[in-house]
Amino acid sequence: MYRYPEFEDPQVRPRYTGIPTFMRAPYREDLAGLDIGLIGVPFDGGVTNRTGARHGPREVRNQSSLMRTINQETKIGPFAACKVADLGDAWVERPFELEQSLDEIAAFYRRVHDAGIVPVSAGGDHSVTLPIFRAIAKERPVGMVHFDAHCDTGDDYLGSKFHHGAPFRRAVEEGLLDPKRTIQIGIRGPLNDLDIWKFSHDSGMRVVYMDEFYDLGPKAVVEEARKIVGDGPTYISFDVDGLDPVYAPGTGTPEVGGLTTLEAQIMIRGLQGLNLIGGDVVEVAPPFDPSGNTALVGATMMFEILCVVADAVAARKAAPAAAQ
Repeated sequence: MYRYPEFEDPQVRPRYTGIPTFMRAPYREDLAGLDIGLIGVPFDGGVTNRTGARHGPREVRNQSSLMRTINQETKIGPFAACKVADLGDAWVERPFELEQSLDEIAAFYRRVHDAGIVPVSAGGDHSVTLPIFRAIAKERPVGMVHFDAHCDTGDDYLGSKFHHGAPFRRAVEEGLLDPKRTIQIGIRGPLNDLDIWKFSHDSGMRVVYMDEFYDLGPKAVVEEARKIVGDGPTYISFDVDGLDPVYAPGTGTPEVGGLTTLEAQIMIRGLQGLNLIGGDVVEVAPPFDPSGNTALVGATMMFEILCVVADAVAARKAAPAAAQ
């Protein structure tokens, strides 16, 4: 009887088998020897209206079984280039205490960062990027390529400064994010206050509203993104509501008139070669999309981010050897 030696690798076995981890990567609690950690953050305590993103990581894991090991367009094989594992969830023990919750998430990521592991994460609502920054940007502020319908640089809302509409204002104030090395792509939608994103403009962030994106196109926008972030450490944050809701209806704050999935993929791939130090996909809310399509889109964008991050990690690992 013919045997399939390639099935020694669980990632190439039939995709309906095995325990669902992110992209069928091995699950690891031991952090030793890893380059990249795939992490879930099942927390949506920062949501201002429609909850559900706490269920995002589990369904993204499930849909990510459809990912394969090599990016056909970029030829990047992240699992061959780096040691990648699913590190489980940065789950919160006290989810009813918002600021305590963010501290718990930050503590998880500090352990990951101190182990020399680069995180690629699935949220959760967008407030979770702030505690990630508190861990990975503690030595110096980072730049960011941010895909979203909203700038997320608001202020106090319903008595709290910490919610999914304000993480990047807080990150700038805490010295974690360099606004002049930040670009926000896909911004749109109706407002109650024309000045709601004033902080983005006043602090020096480059804001690409959807009308401008439509005129420029994805390749021109990503070229500008590369110039803005330069060669400094850079993080990719992808809110699925940056996509038009025809592609990602399962999210808390959908806005019509957004990016297509292909435009998003082209732009993420265009970040290859930057000094990337991590990334996340947030705001997948499965209860609003029983089809599972939004989670599949989230898993796909997470894979695209993993590819360019793995390429950057591999390049940094190779650099000392090349200098010898």
